[in-house]
Amino acid sequence: MMFDRAYRQRLEADLARWEADGVITPAVVAAIRVALPPLAPGVNIAVVVAIVGGLLIAAAFLAFVAAHWTEITRLLRLAILFAGILSAHGLGAWFARAGQSVLADLCASVGAIIFGAGIALVGQMYHLGGDFAGGMLLWTMGALATAALTGSRGALAVALVAACIWSNMRVFETHDGPHLSFVVIWLIAAALALAWNSRVAAHLVALAALPWWFAAAFFSEPVSPFVLVDGAALLFGAGLALAITPWQRTSSAGTVLSIYGALSLAGVAVLEATTANETLRSEFGVPGHPFWAISSGIAGAVFAVGAAAKTRQAGAIFAGVAIVFVLFASAAWMPPHTGEPWRAYVFTLCAMLCVVVSAMHDTARPRIVAGWLGIAGVIAAITWTVKGSLLHRSVFLAAAGAVAVVLALMLNRFVPRTRE
Repeated sequence: MMFDRAYRQRLEADLARWEADGVITPAVVAAIRVALPPLAPGVNIAVVVAIVGGLLIAAAFLAFVAAHWTEITRLLRLAILFAGILSAHGLGAWFARAGQSVLADLCASVGAIIFGAGIALVGQMYHLGGDFAGGMLLWTMGALATAALTGSRGALAVALVAACIWSNMRVFETHDGPHLSFVVIWLIAAALALAWNSRVAAHLVALAALPWWFAAAFFSEPVSPFVLVDGAALLFGAGLALAITPWQRTSSAGTVLSIYGALSLAGVAVLEATTANETLRSEFGVPGHPFWAISSGIAGAVFAVGAAAKTRQAGAIFAGVAIVFVLFASAAWMPPHTGEPWRAYVFTLCAMLCVVVSAMHDTARPRIVAGWLGIAGVIAAITWTVKGSLLHRSVFLAAAGAVAVVLALMLNRFVPRTRE
């Protein structure tokens, strides 16, 4: 919603400027405005005050129930929980009919939260088994059903948070590789985001993938940080491939996914440069590379190369090269290794430079931020590593800077300039 409003504001400013410059006629401006769909009602001061009031009332209700919890009979406790859920959804339906979509979404979210609290309280009352992760799964299913029935982005957020906790707890308990059951929940959430054509939901789904990869890397046996590299490659490559599809829904979702993929790629590049040092690597305990993770990283590279081959645009090409460089750095990162990890440093620096270049070609500002953060982090990791010759590292950085300057001069000479 807020993205549509920001786009409409930019469009109105452009239309006014084009009309003033004589590029388009007033009749064309009027026709464009008529063709645009009406904007959904935004969040005004009254809505904000209503949200605060609703939260205060909900907090007062919960505080009152908690204060008298031991004095209330079990049957009455269940009745209160059911009444809270029904009241939240009933109020949400009333707001939806009144056209207050934000408040309706908030009520559905509160109903999903009360449902989760009800699961915990019922388990406490009737001394059910201590399978906390199972309770989180039940909460996930209830919140996901609420999101599917009401279209609530807030309920989807509740479902994904509960699903992430459930998945991480299962992996932490069993240490038995990746938790594939979470992927089913994630795909259902992704399908809802596509059905709604919502960038907010797409952001929630993309963000929910990150804890899963973290748990697969550090909670399963054996611990393998390489999994993070492959996860970042898959997210970035899949996002690039979806972004070039001819359907607006998948294209928009792919753009969002590529943002988180680029940020993840920058993060793992910094991790590679930091832990490539022999001392840090031995303390970090880097073991082998799981086959399923290798396959994921290769799939991400294939997606990116496929997107570059289809579009034949420089942005996609450089993005695919960045993924390949990070995967090469992962191979150079693997033990056994002695001395300074120059290859890992070169690969990570080149990868982040390619991310920045690809983002500038595609005018993707979040990707530009990811690339610059990655460059800064890699340079910091090279400079402040705990072992090795500081003189050698300074020479390496100076040589890399000289190569970058020469490359910039060549590009300035042979690449045609564009006027902003």
